[in-house]
Amino acid sequence: MSEEVPTFASEPTAIGVQSLVPGVSPISLAERLAWRAAVPMQPIKPQRACDHGLFDLAARDQLDLFNQLPPTGG
Repeated sequence: MSEEVPTFASEPTAIGVQSLVPGVSPISLAERLAWRAAVPMQPIKPQRACDHGLFDLAARDQLDLFNQLPPTGG
């Protein structure tokens, strides 16, 4: 019994000869760029906290400047 070894097509590249597997296509530049565009952006350096205005969590602990007085009967 002899087993047939599948032979793959090959192509020379800058790093050497590479086998081409049937049914598998190389990643195109458009596919590579689409993947890079879909990845969420990452900051280059650590970001500072947004602790002013609407997003200032410490300011929410302060008392109001004018407290509402209870209604007086009269």
